[in-house]
Amino acid sequence: MFKKIGPGVLVAAAFIGPGTITACSLAGVRFGFALLWAILLSILATMVLQEMAARLGLITKMGLADAITKEIGQAWFKYLILGIVLGAILIGNTAYEAGNIGGAVLGLEAIFGPTLNTLYPIIVGSFAIGLLWIGSYKNLERIFIVLIGLMSISFLITAVLTKPKLLPLLEGLFIPRVQTGSWFTVVSLVGTTVVPYNLFLHASLVNKKWKSYRDLKWVQWDTVFSIGIGGLVSMAVIVASAAIPKGEINTVMDLALGLEPLFGAGARFFMGLGLFAAGLTSAITAPLAAAYVANSCFGWKASTKDWRFRSVWLLIILIGVFSLSFDFKPIQIIKFAQVANGLLLPIMAILLLWLVNSKKIMRHYVNTKWQNFTALLIIVLSIVLGLRSIVKVIGIL
Repeated sequence: MFKKIGPGVLVAAAFIGPGTITACSLAGVRFGFALLWAILLSILATMVLQEMAARLGLITKMGLADAITKEIGQAWFKYLILGIVLGAILIGNTAYEAGNIGGAVLGLEAIFGPTLNTLYPIIVGSFAIGLLWIGSYKNLERIFIVLIGLMSISFLITAVLTKPKLLPLLEGLFIPRVQTGSWFTVVSLVGTTVVPYNLFLHASLVNKKWKSYRDLKWVQWDTVFSIGIGGLVSMAVIVASAAIPKGEINTVMDLALGLEPLFGAGARFFMGLGLFAAGLTSAITAPLAAAYVANSCFGWKASTKDWRFRSVWLLIILIGVFSLSFDFKPIQIIKFAQVANGLLLPIMAILLLWLVNSKKIMRHYVNTKWQNFTALLIIVLSIVLGLRSIVKVIGIL
């Protein structure tokens, strides 16, 4: 059963990044267990959307952008959609790549100190480039399984050792409440979990693992299991962080206090290791997804070893390294990326729903009525949250 774990683990690795660890830690410190429901909702939405994307990729043997290109007949509308997708993914992933590398850099600083501060971005970027340049899909899959496994065990054990009270935990998990000042945290928790570029990544990678429609049940198992584990990690971070005394979070590494029940004085080292692992996995998956999107939008039909494919992810990584090495903080670009992703998720969810209901390409593997109902609820939620995040970002530009 566990040999059937595949691209779902890369999807989980993509959303368990420094942003997720930070957002979940701050949610736990500030609001205790009250926002666990937001993670549960996000994970269920992610499972539904990623299952549709993976099923589309398996049945059609196409990536998401390829399917859009094939199904949209009118040229002007097709190029408009592809332009929006390409722009949002490339710009968004480039902006967030600096954050991914920055999270890994914070991890190295915690482990080795700030002595080589200026070299850390180059070291992280070199790791990411090396793994993508020489690593096969199977090798990347194994690396991510190990890294996610270590993070999962650490945070889950830590969450148990904090001895959380069961009733407040269950209330936070199953009774949605938005406390005063917590709305933006809710948006952050959802935004770091339901990631638009993961839809493209999953649809493109599913055929690296499986070749036949007969494997659909394993595709679904992989999706639910891997994303479920990612959700448990996020919840465990919230539970562990809820034990941190309020008011003691001044820097990201103060979040290491949440690991002290398990690691004691070594908590800083293990938080550093976790941040490095989370940053590195996201620093690999974000440019990889962008390369797949560019490959489809431009119709290259290139392999992962093709110079055009490599040039996309290489450029994104180098920009991230450059931004941090020269102390350039792309705040405005990141804010624009948040707006772009806020617009992109509902658009991509609508297009994905349309595609998986097309009997022309999906045959009898189209959505059920229950899947359509659930997907429509997710689309409405993504529109509301997207608009809310856009208004919030525009208000602080």
